[in-house]
Amino acid sequence: MTRWWRTLKLSIKSLLLHPLRSALTVLGIFIGVAGVIWLLSIGEGIGRAAEEQIAGLGARNIIVRTIKPSADEVQDAGYGLTRDDYIRLLATVPTIDKAIPIREVSREFRHGTRKFEGRCVGCTPDYAEVTRLVPSLGRFLTDGDLINQSNFCVLAAETADRLFPYGDPIGQTIMVDEHFFVVVGVMKSRAPSAGIGGSVAAEDFSRDVYIPITTMETRMGDMEVVMKPGQFQRDLKELSQITIQVKDRDLVLPTVDVVRDTIARNHTLADYGVTVPLELLQQAQTTRLMFMLFLGLIAAVSLVVGGIGIMNIMLATVTERTREIGIRRALGAKRRDITQQFLAEAVVLSVVGGLLGIIGGLLCRPISILIRGRLLEWFPEQMSTLPEVVRTVEPMMVSWSIPLAFAISVIVGVTFGVYPAIRAAQLDPIEALRHE
Repeated sequence: MTRWWRTLKLSIKSLLLHPLRSALTVLGIFIGVAGVIWLLSIGEGIGRAAEEQIAGLGARNIIVRTIKPSADEVQDAGYGLTRDDYIRLLATVPTIDKAIPIREVSREFRHGTRKFEGRCVGCTPDYAEVTRLVPSLGRFLTDGDLINQSNFCVLAAETADRLFPYGDPIGQTIMVDEHFFVVVGVMKSRAPSAGIGGSVAAEDFSRDVYIPITTMETRMGDMEVVMKPGQFQRDLKELSQITIQVKDRDLVLPTVDVVRDTIARNHTLADYGVTVPLELLQQAQTTRLMFMLFLGLIAAVSLVVGGIGIMNIMLATVTERTREIGIRRALGAKRRDITQQFLAEAVVLSVVGGLLGIIGGLLCRPISILIRGRLLEWFPEQMSTLPEVVRTVEPMMVSWSIPLAFAISVIVGVTFGVYPAIRAAQLDPIEALRHE
């Protein structure tokens, strides 16, 4: 231990004789280690954000969504999912725990002189549980509201703020088109859901008004009129979506095949789409692992480059200190002592670089948040064009990335320091003493 401690002190002293050269070598390892931690943290953050968005749709859920076919295929009888589809699924698929029929239409909401354009959603009481909506005031819809076709409504957070900016909306009346509805609840704010595939669009819950679907059927009917510049369009559809919740997660994939067959049997048009969040979640997890592996390999390349820098510096050091090596050998130092000294210098460089890299890696989250905040402040228009997952993602530290990056840095230092150390030990003492 005494010999190793003496060798370590001698190595540090030798490195300090050339501080700039040693610092640049350490910088290479620092960039490599910090790069491994940063890239893995950012990749983990993006992957987890995508998984959370997909998980928000429900791992036990199957989402069947109406898709408008081409204009040539649309018939006067309408298109998309029907109430018969909903009844048929409940009757023929035994693994279904609950199924929620949903109808969505764009409407203007009014209270006094205030007007607000938003989405009117006809649904059942289970809708709040499946979409993870929580009341902040009052309550959500009940089975009694559904049976009695009550003119009750529940407001989303932004809708309540826009129509009732100063007062309590509970018990107040709003108008949806020409129909009056009494407000019985207000929901808490909820982040938009993920937009996935062609069958499920990103869903914004902030501008909604929820009413019993039975009330929507009797008061508003199935015809929706869409006014566009120079165009008057009428759409006839009964349901916008049926969200199915399966009894057990293991039954989701077998159930989705039955659901597809049941609906396809009564639809001649491609007017619906089936999305399975569990399948998407599994794909996202696989993609995240591949993404992190790819980022880790990129960062590992910079560590190898740092190792090459160590070898380059150590070979130059051996050449510069040839006469010193000859003197030490003449005074009785063995080849093992020379090897240990130069190998210790390489390890010191890699360890210092690795420790500094870990410190830099731990600063990933605060620095990235700071940079993102400044970019949003300086370039708001350009940043708004980026996907939301990129604009809002926060790096998540991968615990195993720290010991992994440090271990790789030490291994790189030892690996690339062995050859210069052996070369120094193999110098002939007499030739080394003659070196000028």
